[in-house]
Amino acid sequence: MFAVLKTGGKQYKVQSGDVLRVEKLAADAGEKVQFNEILMVGSTIGAPLVEGAGVQAEVIDQIKGAKLIHYVKRRRKHSSQRKKGHRQQLTLLRITDILEKGAEKTGVKAAVGAGSVASTSAAAPKKAAAPKKAAAKAEALAAAAGADDLKKLSGVGPALEKKLNAAGVTSFAQIAAWSEADITEFDEKLSFKGRIEREGWVEQAKELAK
Repeated sequence: MFAVLKTGGKQYKVQSGDVLRVEKLAADAGEKVQFNEILMVGSTIGAPLVEGAGVQAEVIDQIKGAKLIHYVKRRRKHSSQRKKGHRQQLTLLRITDILEKGAEKTGVKAAVGAGSVASTSAAAPKKAAAPKKAAAKAEALAAAAGADDLKKLSGVGPALEKKLNAAGVTSFAQIAAWSEADITEFDEKLSFKGRIEREGWVEQAKELAK
Protein backbone atom coordinates (compact mmCIF):
# COMPACT_ATOMS: atom_id res chain seq x y z
CA MET A 1 0.00 0.00 0.00
CA PHE A 2 1.20 3.50 -0.77
CA ALA A 3 0.32 6.93 0.61
CA VAL A 4 0.88 10.54 -0.38
CA LEU A 5 1.96 12.72 2.55
CA LYS A 6 2.65 16.41 2.87
CA THR A 7 5.52 17.95 4.83
CA GLY A 8 7.66 21.06 4.44
CA GLY A 9 5.36 22.34 1.70
CA LYS A 10 6.11 19.30 -0.50
CA GLN A 11 4.28 16.07 -1.31
CA TYR A 12 5.84 12.59 -1.22
CA LYS A 13 4.50 9.28 -2.47
CA VAL A 14 5.73 6.60 -0.07
CA GLN A 15 5.29 2.97 0.93
CA SER A 16 6.56 0.91 3.84
CA GLY A 17 10.36 0.51 3.79
CA ASP A 18 11.08 3.64 1.70
CA VAL A 19 13.99 5.85 2.78
CA LEU A 20 13.07 9.51 2.43
CA ARG A 21 14.78 12.90 2.77
CA VAL A 22 12.49 15.68 3.93
CA GLU A 23 12.97 19.22 5.25
CA LYS A 24 14.36 19.14 8.78
CA LEU A 25 12.02 17.80 11.45
CA ALA A 26 12.16 18.47 15.19
CA ALA A 27 13.24 14.92 16.09
CA ASP A 28 16.40 13.07 17.03
CA ALA A 29 17.93 10.01 15.34
CA GLY A 30 16.13 6.84 16.44
CA GLU A 31 12.85 8.60 17.26
CA LYS A 32 9.57 7.53 15.70
CA VAL A 33 7.38 10.24 14.17
CA GLN A 34 4.00 10.29 12.49
CA PHE A 35 2.87 12.36 9.51
CA ASN A 36 -0.78 13.32 9.84
CA GLU A 37 -1.23 15.39 6.67
CA ILE A 38 -2.10 12.51 4.33
CA LEU A 39 -3.53 13.41 0.93
CA MET A 40 -4.09 9.88 -0.31
CA VAL A 41 -3.95 6.29 1.00
CA GLY A 42 -4.27 3.52 -1.57
CA SER A 43 -7.41 4.34 -3.56
CA THR A 44 -8.78 6.75 -0.92
CA ILE A 45 -8.35 10.39 -1.89
CA GLY A 46 -8.60 13.07 0.79
CA ALA A 47 -10.70 16.22 0.67
CA PRO A 48 -8.09 17.61 1.11
CA LEU A 49 -6.81 15.18 3.81
CA VAL A 50 -7.75 11.58 4.53
CA GLU A 51 -9.37 11.64 7.96
CA GLY A 52 -7.75 9.32 10.51
CA ALA A 53 -4.88 8.35 8.21
CA GLY A 54 -1.21 8.60 9.10
CA VAL A 55 2.27 7.57 8.02
CA GLN A 56 4.81 6.54 10.64
CA ALA A 57 8.56 6.73 10.13
CA GLU A 58 11.80 6.24 12.05
CA VAL A 59 14.35 9.06 11.98
CA ILE A 60 17.69 7.75 10.73
CA ASP A 61 19.75 10.95 10.92
CA GLN A 62 19.80 14.73 10.56
CA ILE A 63 21.79 15.58 7.43
CA LYS A 64 22.55 18.40 5.00
CA GLY A 65 21.79 18.45 1.30
CA ALA A 66 24.25 19.15 -1.51
CA LYS A 67 25.75 22.64 -1.61
CA LEU A 68 23.86 25.04 -3.85
CA ILE A 69 25.63 28.11 -5.23
CA HIS A 70 23.68 31.34 -5.59
CA TYR A 71 25.50 33.83 -7.83
CA VAL A 72 24.30 37.30 -8.76
CA LYS A 73 26.08 39.76 -11.06
CA ARG A 74 24.76 43.11 -12.24
CA ARG A 75 26.04 44.35 -15.61
CA ARG A 76 26.39 48.05 -14.96
CA LYS A 77 29.17 50.62 -14.91
CA HIS A 78 29.69 50.12 -11.20
CA SER A 79 28.85 46.44 -11.32
CA SER A 80 28.46 44.28 -8.26
CA GLN A 81 28.55 40.56 -7.77
CA ARG A 82 27.67 38.23 -4.94
CA LYS A 83 28.32 34.53 -4.47
CA LYS A 84 26.67 32.59 -1.67
CA GLY A 85 26.57 28.89 -0.87
CA HIS A 86 23.76 27.08 0.94
CA ARG A 87 23.21 23.54 2.25
CA GLN A 88 19.61 22.71 3.14
CA GLN A 89 19.11 20.96 6.47
CA LEU A 90 17.27 17.67 5.96
CA THR A 91 15.99 14.71 7.94
CA LEU A 92 16.68 11.20 6.68
CA LEU A 93 13.97 8.74 7.67
CA ARG A 94 12.57 5.30 6.91
CA ILE A 95 8.84 4.71 6.43
CA THR A 96 7.67 2.00 8.83
CA ASP A 97 3.85 1.96 8.77
CA ILE A 98 0.97 3.33 6.74
CA LEU A 99 -2.28 3.67 8.68
CA GLU A 100 -5.61 4.03 6.93
CA LYS A 101 -7.49 4.73 10.18
CA GLY A 102 -6.90 5.44 13.86
CA ALA A 103 -3.69 7.46 13.45
CA GLU A 104 -4.87 9.96 16.06
CA LYS A 105 -4.96 7.22 18.75
CA THR A 106 -1.42 5.86 18.29
CA GLY A 107 0.28 8.36 20.60
CA VAL A 108 3.29 8.61 18.28
CA LYS A 109 4.99 12.02 18.17
CA ALA A 110 3.75 14.19 15.30
CA ALA A 111 6.29 15.07 12.62
CA VAL A 112 6.78 18.82 12.98
CA GLY A 113 9.18 21.05 11.07
CA ALA A 114 12.12 22.29 13.16
CA GLY A 115 11.24 25.93 12.44
CA SER A 116 7.73 25.47 13.89
CA VAL A 117 8.89 24.53 17.40
CA ALA A 118 9.18 27.25 20.05
CA SER A 119 9.24 30.03 17.48
CA THR A 120 10.04 33.64 18.72
CA SER A 121 6.94 34.90 16.83
CA ALA A 122 4.82 32.82 19.41
CA ALA A 123 6.53 34.39 22.41
CA ALA A 124 6.29 37.95 21.11
CA PRO A 125 2.58 38.51 21.88
CA LYS A 126 3.17 37.54 25.53
CA LYS A 127 5.93 40.10 25.85
CA ALA A 128 3.84 42.75 24.14
CA ALA A 129 0.97 42.08 26.50
CA ALA A 130 3.12 42.63 29.62
CA PRO A 131 2.88 46.47 29.66
CA LYS A 132 -0.90 46.26 29.33
CA LYS A 133 -1.07 43.88 32.27
CA ALA A 134 1.15 46.19 34.32
CA ALA A 135 -1.05 49.19 33.50
CA ALA A 136 -4.22 47.29 34.37
CA LYS A 137 -2.67 46.15 37.66
CA ALA A 138 -1.62 49.68 38.56
CA GLU A 139 -5.07 50.97 37.70
CA ALA A 140 -6.69 48.32 39.88
CA LEU A 141 -4.37 49.12 42.78
CA ALA A 142 -5.10 52.79 42.40
CA ALA A 143 -8.84 52.16 42.47
CA ALA A 144 -8.51 49.92 45.52
CA ALA A 145 -6.51 52.57 47.37
CA GLY A 146 -9.10 55.27 46.70
CA ALA A 147 -6.86 57.22 44.32
CA ASP A 148 -7.67 60.76 43.22
CA ASP A 149 -9.41 61.43 39.93
CA LEU A 150 -6.41 62.69 37.96
CA LYS A 151 -8.66 63.55 35.04
CA LYS A 152 -9.48 66.77 36.92
CA LEU A 153 -6.08 68.07 35.84
CA SER A 154 -6.07 70.14 32.66
CA GLY A 155 -5.40 68.03 29.58
CA VAL A 156 -5.56 64.69 31.40
CA GLY A 157 -7.93 62.14 29.90
CA PRO A 158 -8.42 58.42 30.60
CA ALA A 159 -5.34 57.47 28.57
CA LEU A 160 -2.99 59.85 30.40
CA GLU A 161 -4.51 58.88 33.74
CA LYS A 162 -3.68 55.22 32.99
CA LYS A 163 -0.10 56.21 32.14
CA LEU A 164 0.26 58.08 35.40
CA ASN A 165 -1.27 55.25 37.43
CA ALA A 166 1.02 52.73 35.75
CA ALA A 167 3.98 54.94 36.77
CA GLY A 168 2.76 54.89 40.39
CA VAL A 169 1.18 58.36 40.41
CA THR A 170 -2.28 58.10 41.95
CA SER A 171 -2.86 61.30 43.95
CA PHE A 172 -2.81 65.08 43.60
CA ALA A 173 -0.47 65.26 46.63
CA GLN A 174 2.21 63.32 44.70
CA ILE A 175 2.05 65.70 41.75
CA ALA A 176 1.97 68.76 44.02
CA ALA A 177 5.25 67.63 45.57
CA TRP A 178 7.08 67.21 42.24
CA SER A 179 10.40 69.02 41.90
CA GLU A 180 11.85 70.25 38.61
CA ALA A 181 13.85 67.03 38.39
CA ASP A 182 10.65 64.98 38.87
CA ILE A 183 8.90 66.97 36.15
CA THR A 184 11.79 66.38 33.73
CA GLU A 185 11.85 62.68 34.59
CA PHE A 186 8.12 62.16 33.99
CA ASP A 187 8.24 64.25 30.79
CA GLU A 188 10.85 61.84 29.40
CA LYS A 189 9.46 58.64 30.91
CA LEU A 190 5.87 59.18 29.74
CA SER A 191 6.58 61.28 26.60
CA PHE A 192 4.60 64.26 27.88
CA LYS A 193 6.81 66.72 25.93
CA GLY A 194 6.51 69.65 28.34
CA ARG A 195 2.80 69.09 29.01
CA ILE A 196 3.26 69.15 32.81
CA GLU A 197 4.60 72.72 32.93
CA ARG A 198 2.50 73.91 30.00
CA GLU A 199 -0.76 72.80 31.64
CA GLY A 200 0.39 73.80 35.14
CA TRP A 201 -0.32 70.43 36.72
CA VAL A 202 1.72 71.10 39.87
CA GLU A 203 -0.22 74.27 40.74
CA GLN A 204 -3.53 72.63 39.90
CA ALA A 205 -2.62 69.59 42.01
CA LYS A 206 -1.80 71.82 45.01
CA GLU A 207 -5.28 73.35 44.81
CA LEU A 208 -7.04 70.02 44.28
CA ALA A 209 -5.12 68.38 47.12
CA LYS A 210 -6.47 70.85 49.72
